[in-house]
Amino acid sequence: MAKNSNYVAAENRYEKMHYRRTGNSGLLLPELSLGLWHNFGDNDNFKNGRNILKCAFDNGITHFDLANNYGPSPGAAEENFGKILKKDFKNYRDELIISSKAGYGMWPGPYGDNGSKKYLISSLDQSLQRMNLEYVDIFYHHRPDPKTPLEETMGALDLMVKQGKALYVGLSNYQPSEAEKAFEILKDLGTRCLIHQPKYNIFDRWIEDGLLNLLKNSGVGSICFSPLAQGILTDKYLSGLPKDSRAIKESPFLTTDQVLETLPKIIALNKIAKDRNQTLAQMAISWILKDNRITSVLIGASKTEQILDSVKAIENTQFSEEELRKINEITYNNKPL
Repeated sequence: MAKNSNYVAAENRYEKMHYRRTGNSGLLLPELSLGLWHNFGDNDNFKNGRNILKCAFDNGITHFDLANNYGPSPGAAEENFGKILKKDFKNYRDELIISSKAGYGMWPGPYGDNGSKKYLISSLDQSLQRMNLEYVDIFYHHRPDPKTPLEETMGALDLMVKQGKALYVGLSNYQPSEAEKAFEILKDLGTRCLIHQPKYNIFDRWIEDGLLNLLKNSGVGSICFSPLAQGILTDKYLSGLPKDSRAIKESPFLTTDQVLETLPKIIALNKIAKDRNQTLAQMAISWILKDNRITSVLIGASKTEQILDSVKAIENTQFSEEELRKINEITYNNKPL
């Protein structure tokens, strides 16, 4: 068993990050949050995961985003995070925002998926056990479940807060009409929805059609995942398809055809980024943060250099009207990625 580290966080970590208020709540989140969807599973390098988390925290990223099924295998990311938390962050728990979710398939049988009270309460209990925590800061319902009454699902989230197992609750992947109903149910129960986690990037803008305004008017924050469109909005594909890319492997989330179709657009976007003295990835993150209705952008990282590159994005989140016009011309009518 590895010994606990002598990790001491950088003293100037909070000077390196900007923080935004989450809706109408008292909670501030960093403009960048770290997601553990990839790179913390059974087959990933544990030492590398430790270094990624320490690098993130040293740069003011206080929010770590997990889910019950992150791995592979499902649950592995939470288990590994729990070990790292114990080794490196034991003295920093009160400076961290740790979130988890449930809503996708997790275990066999009728109680391991969707949105029933049975599944959600059991799942949170398992997540707390895997991470060796008494509570999570935020717990999300990961996706809507049309077969379960919304009152039951929201009732489960409310119960978690009242049991002290979650400080706040949120939703992910809910459409505006579903989200609005959920907000009202939670409000009536006495537990307001803190935050919504949708997919959003330059190529996939569905939340602009009603959701962002709903969140603002409801006093609910937003944290966006997939800001780089599965790696499309990076320099990874500017020179063609690398052999190790997810596209070459025909990932269910990204195909070779998608990359090839989008290539002329990312080359054009990269030119705008260069004119802004940014990388394409930095500009993609900055473009999301230009909107003050956005609380935080959820990034992933397989190495510390990607964290450091992403942090530079917060230095310039202002866009001229001409830059926005060019970006819209390039991406208009693009198929969501």
